Amino acid sequence: MSDRVIDPPYLGPPVPNYKVREGESVETKRSRLLYQSRKRGMLENGLLLSTFANKYLKNFDKESLELYDKLINQPSNDWDLYYWMIENQPTPEEYNNSVMDLLKEHAKNEKRDVRLRQPDLEGA
Repeated sequence: MSDRVIDPPYLGPPVPNYKVREGESVETKRSRLLYQSRKRGMLENGLLLSTFANKYLKNFDKESLELYDKLINQPSNDWDLYYWMIENQPTPEEYNNSVMDLLKEHAKNEKRDVRLRQPDLEGA
Protein backbone atom coordinates (compact mmCIF):
# COMPACT_ATOMS: atom_id res chain seq x y z
CA MET A 1 0.00 0.00 0.00
CA SER A 2 1.38 3.40 -0.96
CA ASP A 3 1.33 6.53 1.21
CA ARG A 4 0.91 8.66 -1.88
CA VAL A 5 -2.11 10.99 -1.86
CA ILE A 6 -4.25 10.23 -4.89
CA ASP A 7 -6.87 12.91 -4.38
CA PRO A 8 -5.31 15.91 -2.59
CA PRO A 9 -7.62 18.25 -0.70
CA TYR A 10 -9.08 21.10 -2.72
CA LEU A 11 -7.52 24.39 -1.65
CA GLY A 12 -9.58 26.61 -3.94
CA PRO A 13 -8.39 28.67 -6.87
CA PRO A 14 -5.20 30.65 -6.40
CA VAL A 15 -5.80 34.28 -5.52
CA PRO A 16 -3.57 36.69 -7.43
CA ASN A 17 -1.29 38.86 -5.32
CA TYR A 18 -2.02 42.57 -5.07
CA LYS A 19 0.17 44.58 -7.45
CA VAL A 20 0.88 48.28 -7.14
CA ARG A 21 0.25 49.84 -10.54
CA GLU A 22 3.20 52.11 -11.16
CA GLY A 23 2.56 55.15 -13.33
CA GLU A 24 -1.23 54.85 -13.28
CA SER A 25 -2.85 58.28 -13.56
CA VAL A 26 -5.29 59.39 -10.88
CA GLU A 27 -8.18 59.39 -13.38
CA THR A 28 -7.34 55.87 -14.60
CA LYS A 29 -7.08 54.63 -11.01
CA ARG A 30 -10.42 56.27 -10.16
CA SER A 31 -12.09 54.61 -13.18
CA ARG A 32 -10.57 51.20 -12.38
CA LEU A 33 -11.65 51.40 -8.74
CA LEU A 34 -15.18 52.38 -9.75
CA TYR A 35 -15.33 49.30 -12.00
CA GLN A 36 -13.82 47.02 -9.33
CA SER A 37 -16.27 48.37 -6.76
CA ARG A 38 -19.17 47.32 -8.99
CA LYS A 39 -17.86 43.87 -10.01
CA ARG A 40 -17.34 42.03 -6.73
CA GLY A 41 -19.08 38.71 -7.33
CA MET A 42 -20.90 39.18 -4.05
CA LEU A 43 -24.14 41.16 -3.91
CA GLU A 44 -23.55 42.70 -0.49
CA ASN A 45 -20.15 44.13 -1.38
CA GLY A 46 -21.30 45.09 -4.86
CA LEU A 47 -24.04 47.26 -3.37
CA LEU A 48 -21.98 48.72 -0.54
CA LEU A 49 -18.84 49.41 -2.56
CA SER A 50 -20.58 50.70 -5.70
CA THR A 51 -22.68 53.19 -3.74
CA PHE A 52 -19.60 54.18 -1.72
CA ALA A 53 -17.50 54.65 -4.86
CA ASN A 54 -20.27 56.65 -6.53
CA LYS A 55 -20.45 58.98 -3.54
CA TYR A 56 -16.78 59.40 -2.58
CA LEU A 57 -14.27 58.42 -5.29
CA LYS A 58 -14.64 61.61 -7.33
CA ASN A 59 -13.38 63.64 -4.32
CA PHE A 60 -10.62 61.27 -3.16
CA ASP A 61 -7.05 62.49 -3.46
CA LYS A 62 -4.23 60.21 -4.64
CA GLU A 63 -3.47 58.92 -1.12
CA SER A 64 -7.11 58.06 -0.38
CA LEU A 65 -7.42 56.30 -3.74
CA GLU A 66 -4.36 54.19 -2.89
CA LEU A 67 -5.81 53.28 0.52
CA TYR A 68 -9.11 52.29 -1.10
CA ASP A 69 -7.27 50.30 -3.80
CA LYS A 70 -5.41 48.25 -1.19
CA LEU A 71 -8.55 47.85 0.88
CA ILE A 72 -10.68 46.34 -1.88
CA ASN A 73 -7.92 44.47 -3.74
CA GLN A 74 -5.45 43.18 -1.17
CA PRO A 75 -7.58 40.97 1.11
CA SER A 76 -8.08 37.56 -0.47
CA ASN A 77 -11.63 37.12 0.80
CA ASP A 78 -14.50 39.51 0.07
CA TRP A 79 -16.38 38.19 3.10
CA ASP A 80 -13.59 39.51 5.34
CA LEU A 81 -14.00 42.95 3.81
CA TYR A 82 -17.77 42.77 4.30
CA TYR A 83 -17.46 41.77 7.98
CA TRP A 84 -14.99 44.60 8.60
CA MET A 85 -17.34 47.13 6.96
CA ILE A 86 -20.32 46.08 9.05
CA GLU A 87 -18.08 45.78 12.13
CA ASN A 88 -18.90 42.12 12.67
CA GLN A 89 -15.17 41.36 12.91
CA PRO A 90 -12.28 43.63 13.93
CA THR A 91 -10.45 45.30 11.09
CA PRO A 92 -6.78 44.27 10.86
CA GLU A 93 -4.42 47.14 11.68
CA GLU A 94 -3.06 47.31 8.12
CA TYR A 95 -6.54 48.18 6.80
CA ASN A 96 -7.69 50.33 9.70
CA ASN A 97 -7.46 53.80 8.15
CA SER A 98 -9.54 56.86 7.27
CA VAL A 99 -11.03 55.22 4.17
CA MET A 100 -12.11 52.16 6.18
CA ASP A 101 -13.69 54.48 8.75
CA LEU A 102 -15.62 56.17 5.94
CA LEU A 103 -16.68 52.76 4.57
CA LYS A 104 -17.95 51.71 8.00
CA GLU A 105 -20.01 54.89 8.29
CA HIS A 106 -21.36 54.30 4.78
CA ALA A 107 -22.31 50.71 5.68
CA LYS A 108 -24.26 51.91 8.74
CA ASN A 109 -26.52 53.87 6.38
CA GLU A 110 -27.83 56.10 9.16
CA LYS A 111 -29.81 58.20 6.65
CA ARG A 112 -31.54 55.00 5.49
CA ASP A 113 -30.74 55.58 1.82
CA VAL A 114 -32.37 53.00 -0.45
CA ARG A 115 -29.63 50.74 -1.84
CA LEU A 116 -31.46 48.07 -3.78
CA ARG A 117 -29.31 48.39 -6.89
CA GLN A 118 -26.01 49.80 -7.99
CA PRO A 119 -26.04 53.45 -9.05
CA ASP A 120 -26.18 54.24 -12.76
CA LEU A 121 -22.88 55.02 -14.42
CA GLU A 122 -22.48 58.65 -15.46
CA GLY A 123 -22.88 59.10 -19.19
CA ALA A 124 -24.48 55.67 -19.59
